[in-house]
Amino acid sequence: MMQGGGKRSRELFAKAKEVTPGGVHSPVRAFRAVGGEPFFVASAKGPRLKDVDGREYVDYVGSWGPAILGHAHPEIVEAVREAAGRGMSYGTPHEGEVVLASKICRLIPSVEKVRFCSSGTEATMSCVRLARGFTKRNKIIKFAGCYHGHSDALLVAAGSGPLTLGRPDSAGVTPGAVQDTLILPFHDRQAVEACFAKYGSELAAVLLEPIPANVGLILPEDGYLTFLREITQKHGTLLIFDEVMTGFRLGLGGAQAKVGVRPDMTAFGKVIGGGMPVGAFGGRREVMDHLAPDGPVYQAGTLSGHPLAMAAGITQLDILERGGVYEKLESTGKEVERLVQEQLRVAGLNYPWARVGSMFCLFFRSSGERVRNLEDAQSCDRKAYAAFFHALLEKGVYFPPSQFESCFLSAAHGEREMEITLAALKSALHRKA
Repeated sequence: MMQGGGKRSRELFAKAKEVTPGGVHSPVRAFRAVGGEPFFVASAKGPRLKDVDGREYVDYVGSWGPAILGHAHPEIVEAVREAAGRGMSYGTPHEGEVVLASKICRLIPSVEKVRFCSSGTEATMSCVRLARGFTKRNKIIKFAGCYHGHSDALLVAAGSGPLTLGRPDSAGVTPGAVQDTLILPFHDRQAVEACFAKYGSELAAVLLEPIPANVGLILPEDGYLTFLREITQKHGTLLIFDEVMTGFRLGLGGAQAKVGVRPDMTAFGKVIGGGMPVGAFGGRREVMDHLAPDGPVYQAGTLSGHPLAMAAGITQLDILERGGVYEKLESTGKEVERLVQEQLRVAGLNYPWARVGSMFCLFFRSSGERVRNLEDAQSCDRKAYAAFFHALLEKGVYFPPSQFESCFLSAAHGEREMEITLAALKSALHRKA
């Protein structure tokens, strides 16, 4: 079985390890969760990746979400090329910021003002700081399994019980940095109610992915997000949606439009940059006006509103607004779902499956029970997923190198990609069986 890249990839990985920790610039890329070594990409076009050894893969990672139209979409490439010709970075206001910000405010009803930054981590970190500054409270609730970037206050593991404060989940994060972060199980209403009963007047915000997509893919149960909206409003606590993955991927209104719940603030990233490094956060006018220079909450960044990212984002959202893309994604998503479930039946496997629009996950959980939270996800057979991953890779299909990540479709995936995927699924799942 192939264990990653070919000869040139192995050479590059060996060299990378000499000059970079682990040989990668983000940990999941190292393939530690599935074994073997990563392949190195030479180029990406449409729904495919090509590695430095000349192998081509049908890509279901899509740079972890932003490649909703496929890689190197010609209109986006041209927009970035034109923007680069006008200057790589300004560090001063420019029209592109106004155009993209106006688009986001128009498309997302909960967002009255928005500010750009350079990553999803910056966006969620800024939301938390702003929530604390606005409410004049310190504590926040986050949910186990929801990932919000690597800022200190959010790199936190659950304490010994649902009402204990969190503990650092990374070396280098001090206990003081997470002392005001409470971790609760997703979908546990009683834990939320108990937490508000004890800390209600101290809670600045509840932060979550409305559709958790960093623990596989967890679909919220009916009424759960409405429950969170109601209890936060009752206690004067802000509700923050992390839509770094779902914003504009699940529709022009994001996940919040799909679930029908309006948060106080939203963090964005990925799709709004068309593949360029970007983040943003926005929300109610009265909250956002607490940001400097108008208010006392400081947030800044030289590369915020980067002209190339703004150009790519404007063009990508323009294309999405023309119509037809989300319908195509839903149609392709249904086809992938049909292929996977058909092959599971043939192989006699009862693994649970989750999909919303162009995002999906196959959980290697032999009980067949739906995954509702982090604890359920952790019961999956990671070795079985690793074998599945490499069997797919051997047949030219690239799924995430971790059981705890979502797959992403693009509008560029077509019939030929479905044929390749079906052949790969037959090999991988029948081998497992």
